Amino acid sequence: MVLLMVGVTFLFTTIIVPIVKKIAFHIKAIDQPNKRKIHKKPMPRLGGLAIFLGFLLGYMLFAKQTIVMNSILIGSFIIVLIGIIDDINPIKARYKFLAQLSAAAVIIFYGGILLEELNFFGFNITFNIFTYPITFLFIVGMINSINLIDGLDGLAAGVSSFFFLTIGIIAFMLNKFNGLDILLAFIMLGSTLGFLVHNFYPAKIFMGDTGSMFLGFIISVIALLGLKTVTLTSFLIPLLIMAVPILDTLFAIIRRMINKKSIAESDKQHLHHQLLKMNFSHRTTVLIIYYINFLFAFASIIYFLINRKIGMYIYLILLFLTLWFVISTNIIINRKKRKKSQK
Repeated sequence: MVLLMVGVTFLFTTIIVPIVKKIAFHIKAIDQPNKRKIHKKPMPRLGGLAIFLGFLLGYMLFAKQTIVMNSILIGSFIIVLIGIIDDINPIKARYKFLAQLSAAAVIIFYGGILLEELNFFGFNITFNIFTYPITFLFIVGMINSINLIDGLDGLAAGVSSFFFLTIGIIAFMLNKFNGLDILLAFIMLGSTLGFLVHNFYPAKIFMGDTGSMFLGFIISVIALLGLKTVTLTSFLIPLLIMAVPILDTLFAIIRRMINKKSIAESDKQHLHHQLLKMNFSHRTTVLIIYYINFLFAFASIIYFLINRKIGMYIYLILLFLTLWFVISTNIIINRKKRKKSQK
């Protein structure tokens, strides 16, 4: 059944992407090159619609209609709709934020999916009255984390695929295949990999905000469901699997606050930009980030399934290397400007 889910959604998405590409050109959902962007020619950016359609096919074939599933579908429609509008004609960040809050509200109040506690390294924190705002923050934060890392061909789709695959591996090792979180992970793995066939460097189509926001939304839902259905006994595992986009988002917020800029303002100081400035090629930069993501996913599997102490040591090593990278680059502070000001 697992191979069938992944295979069907993979083939469907792979086949439908060229059709979506033609639609994107027809409705002028085109990403024009500029100083802030890496690509040099106009690119269709409605690819996320193909991922969403793959998800819908997977739902119709393999999932059951429940209140929780209905909430996920409604929230997804809200996210995809605002994403399509933005891909055709970019809208202000506040409107996208309102749509993200609306989708999160559907999940929380209709679906009843909440982040009530956090388990990490033997500690347990119960949020009590902060449960609702923390859940809102997590869903919206994850949506924007994937949105922000979507800056190179195949990057967001690849990082998301690592998440879905890791959840699938943990489910396989624990022999847990009945949870909705696992079902969604396998459906999304096929859909995202199918899109990645057309999106890896050199990309033929971009996922746009339709795709990046939808992927972030589904990842947040799967993480919350994993805690609710006790597939993952620690909520920390999904967070660490997604360490790369989460840390990149955190660094972006700190960087923009230091520079007294709006958190929503775009720049070229993200992780992938720093690697490109180190003269790595476009493809190599993406592969490096894939490798980093793989290490965090591997550490999560070790921590959760094999030996928690070894897993924790790997996490600490990765954290140390991350801090070294932050200090060595301009990802938070522009070191060149700082040196000039000191002179």
